[in-house]
Amino acid sequence: MSRWQLGGELRRLREAAKIKIDVVAKELKCSPTRVSRIETGHKGAVAKPDEVRTMCTMYGVTDERQIQVILDMLSNAQQRGWWDSYADVLPSGLDTYFALESGARTERAWEPLLVHGLLQTRDYARAVYSAWGAHRPSDINALVDVRAERQAGLTREADPLEFWLVLDEAVIRRPIGSPEVMKAQLHHLIDMAERPNITLQLLPFNKGGHPGLGGSFSLLEFEVDPTVVYVESLGGNLYLEKRNDVRQFVGWIDLLRATALAPDDTTALLARAAEEM
Repeated sequence: MSRWQLGGELRRLREAAKIKIDVVAKELKCSPTRVSRIETGHKGAVAKPDEVRTMCTMYGVTDERQIQVILDMLSNAQQRGWWDSYADVLPSGLDTYFALESGARTERAWEPLLVHGLLQTRDYARAVYSAWGAHRPSDINALVDVRAERQAGLTREADPLEFWLVLDEAVIRRPIGSPEVMKAQLHHLIDMAERPNITLQLLPFNKGGHPGLGGSFSLLEFEVDPTVVYVESLGGNLYLEKRNDVRQFVGWIDLLRATALAPDDTTALLARAAEEM
């Protein structure tokens, strides 16, 4: 459970009660900015238990069991995650993504340029960060460690993350690092695709235009909470949960999956690409 999910639940309750942020702020004796930051999961603005109870009362939530569920969400959101140890090097907003991903049941993703972080080898990840030229060597080492920590969700014994990834063929044709690094990365994709919780597909060049040309995105699905769409760009990260937004991205990922090569054909193409390195 993340601060973002807790904030989203509090926002949904407020909007359902048709109460404006400034009214809530007056009751909590704080600024409207703080209420807004609580609702957006801002790291420095996590609600206090008494504030949550006050908001629940204002929003007409009187069932003590429902209030306790929200308080449990607050408690979970305040727990430290493995990513907190890397706060000094993580780009802004990635802690929210990692918190969401760690609690997700399923992730479906599209990547047009690079291997998805969940399937990158350490050497490939190092080459990616080095190519950006925006990190100190010591920070690159830490960011590579972040990749390894994050990937543990795919291989844990209890309820591993169900991961479905569609890659553009450009990902396996663009050399990142040395030929040896790239070849090892391709073999790693083949190996990981054999796991029962991972499905990998390649979208070949000859399929032409498609809805993924706008950039990468991921859909994070949970047992109870609404699906969240994560869109990453150099200018920042975007999280979407409105029904119409999610529906659009679901349609896009379904079309990409239907257009891409079948998993077996994908593995064969990966093997051929590795031989050509």
